[in-house]
Amino acid sequence: MFHSDVVGSLLRPSYLKEAREQFAAGNLTDAEFKRIEDRAVDECVGVQDKAGIEVITDGEMRRYAFYGHLIDAVEGFDKYGGWAIPFRDEKGEQLALPRPVVVSKLRRKRPLCAEEFTYLRARTRRPAKTTIVSAQQAAAYYDRSKSSSAYATVDAYLADLVDILRDEVAELIRLGCTYIQIDSPQYTALLDPQLREGYRQRGNDPDRLLDLSIAMDNAVIGEHPGITFGLHLCRGNNQSKFYAAGDYSPITRIFRNTKFQRFLLEFDDERSGGFEPLREVPEDRIVVLGLVSSKKPQLESKKELRTRIEGAAACIPMERLALSPQCGFASTIEGNLITPADQQAKLQLVAEMAQEMWGSCIPAG
Repeated sequence: MFHSDVVGSLLRPSYLKEAREQFAAGNLTDAEFKRIEDRAVDECVGVQDKAGIEVITDGEMRRYAFYGHLIDAVEGFDKYGGWAIPFRDEKGEQLALPRPVVVSKLRRKRPLCAEEFTYLRARTRRPAKTTIVSAQQAAAYYDRSKSSSAYATVDAYLADLVDILRDEVAELIRLGCTYIQIDSPQYTALLDPQLREGYRQRGNDPDRLLDLSIAMDNAVIGEHPGITFGLHLCRGNNQSKFYAAGDYSPITRIFRNTKFQRFLLEFDDERSGGFEPLREVPEDRIVVLGLVSSKKPQLESKKELRTRIEGAAACIPMERLALSPQCGFASTIEGNLITPADQQAKLQLVAEMAQEMWGSCIPAG
């Protein structure tokens, strides 16, 4: 039972961003680029160790986006040719994120996450977790007008995708991974009328997709005693902007009908609604409250966090709660509009609050 957690990505250092550009241009060898990636992961581990977070990731340093491991490891996608969805902020400013689209039959060229996990495992004594994109998230990469020559239906595409993800989970477990987080912000896209219409236009019925996605997630994680599976749900995270709003009430059957033991949920502002939907979480599951914003530099007060945690405990017992940032700090390589110092302070705040609220005992440093 971990009471302090981190969702996944951390800010990419500038030297890593520059190296990725140099590598793409053919100016770095594979070995040179890997050494730079390794350095970034080592520093990422140090950031989390220093903060005192109980369970850590590699910060997704080897990915251009949280879903990049799928696109880079699996043949069949046009990397930037898909449905570009608008992200926005409270000021109304917007940017569009071009996403992948499937254009040919999927073929796994290499493992998605094995390199990430095995390197991380050798760099820390703390529990390490791996993040992997969900089939539900990748359902958005099907566009009937662009994908039908490869897959006549979205179901045919998703069947191949589930097989790839299920094999990846089995490989991670074989390598010793005991905590696997499935990232699926697209579940909350089903709350937003505009995004629901976007699904319809591309050959996906959003109402059918919710139940189908639950079935796909259950198929991917399978039956693996002793392995913790977490599901992360947020409302979009790209350069401090979001794409959806609304509480979890319309999709609470995710809590009841999936096999996940941990739900990492976004609750950092009013867009997330109240804690009442947590009453639907089965009594053998854990909820990780994403109360510390990864989008804004302002540091939350401990008094504010304590009040919010106690508010959640009115809906679900305190012993079944944990704390994390609301999302990754860099779901895309550009990163959110905060500094490394802001990031460090927020991670340390998560660890300190977990210690004060639940007595989490892994020391910082």
